[in-house]
Amino acid sequence: MSQFPSYRGRMEYRCLGCQERYSIDELHYTCPSCGGVFLLEDTTFDVLRQHAPDWWRKTFDERAASKRTALRGIFRFYELMAPVVDEEHIVYLGEGNTPIVEASPALSRQVGQRFAFKNDGQNPSASFKDRGMACAFSYLKRLVAVHGWKEVITVCASTGDTSAAAALYAAYVGDPIKSVVLLPKGKVTAQQLSQPLGSGAHVLELPGVFDDCMKVVEYLAENYRVALLNSKNAWRILGQESYAFEIAQWYDWDLAGKAVFVPIGNAGNITAVMSGFLKLYALGIIEQLPRLFGVQSEHADPVFQYYAASPEHRSFTPVRVRPSVAQAAMIGNPVSFPRVRALAERYEKEGGAGAFQVVQVSEQAIIEGMLLANRHGHIACTQGGECLAGLLRARELGLMDPQELAILDATAHALKFAGFQDMYFSGTLPAEYNITPNPALANLPKPVLDDAAKGRLAEDEYTRTAARRVVEILGLSARQ
Repeated sequence: MSQFPSYRGRMEYRCLGCQERYSIDELHYTCPSCGGVFLLEDTTFDVLRQHAPDWWRKTFDERAASKRTALRGIFRFYELMAPVVDEEHIVYLGEGNTPIVEASPALSRQVGQRFAFKNDGQNPSASFKDRGMACAFSYLKRLVAVHGWKEVITVCASTGDTSAAAALYAAYVGDPIKSVVLLPKGKVTAQQLSQPLGSGAHVLELPGVFDDCMKVVEYLAENYRVALLNSKNAWRILGQESYAFEIAQWYDWDLAGKAVFVPIGNAGNITAVMSGFLKLYALGIIEQLPRLFGVQSEHADPVFQYYAASPEHRSFTPVRVRPSVAQAAMIGNPVSFPRVRALAERYEKEGGAGAFQVVQVSEQAIIEGMLLANRHGHIACTQGGECLAGLLRARELGLMDPQELAILDATAHALKFAGFQDMYFSGTLPAEYNITPNPALANLPKPVLDDAAKGRLAEDEYTRTAARRVVEILGLSARQ
């Protein structure tokens, strides 16, 4: 059985605004001095260089086969993430180790590029958010032990996936942790709403969009003792770095000729992916950074607008969002943008020109990207469709090398967004989505017999009549 790591780092919050540093023994989300967002840094990270890259590769590969609960998920990369949490505080619900599934040969030919989906919808709550929650709740358990807290109220704003993950992990950990989630009323799918309700969370609905809910939870976090679980929580970012580590491990630590596509949304995941790859690169575990593409819907594209401007004219401006089938994309003022900007500068410096780029896609391309993927055997959500749309757009713009392998982030399970598929097929998507369904793509149930036939026909006659009708519909030939 793999031994739990002996290494313990010294971690600090570092403000990306004023560069002040703060202890991790208190809950911090924004800088008390300037209001800036934090990254968490291990000030003893350089000690890890004492081991050669091959040692790290072998160690992480061995842990991938571990049956030790604390090392079975994202914490097999313990030293690179949160090396201050003790084994007894680690929460594991089966997160991480999600599969990378190559596109079928027919789909690759149709797209014109070899690519694969990393199916993060196969995490416990059916989205990538479980990676961050596993780390955030492990840290919370540590704080509860250190301070002896009798009650911890966790809060988050959500378009669905964050609330599902937060409620699930809170329910598993139990006392003294209680879960509260704030959702934009009518902006969360029925499937996603059912998750925090089923986990027993206190669900509150607000009129408006995600950004409105986020302002409320930020106010609560600034003025009351609550644990904020949105991506302003830097521990969530650490957990989500495991996505990058797993990609590297799957490809035997060789990321040359790879391009990774990530939907931006609140910008936490793309922050984490950049940070994760940069850590691997700094230790020589990977010798080349993959190219990284952020993808945004034209209905919520502040990060695209920032990078579309020439460097000397860049100024970040929040945008007013419009409805998006990729609901996690409906964020006009992503809280992690300062992290993106800081890490993208480092990423381009280490990876060269074109190492980090952002592309914009239409809502039509997003939903039809999802349909295209799933008709070829995938389980991509609308955000996965957004990434496929991003790959197609990057090809249109001449940004892809034909020999590159693209890895697309399917952030959640397709079933969470089945309602959008149904509306597309039935032609009932509201006009504000700016989507015109293609009737050729519609796939609806076809009635075989009318309802009255079941009561009108005897059982054997019903079977024969129904079978003959199926033969007519399918054009079947009789056995010879």
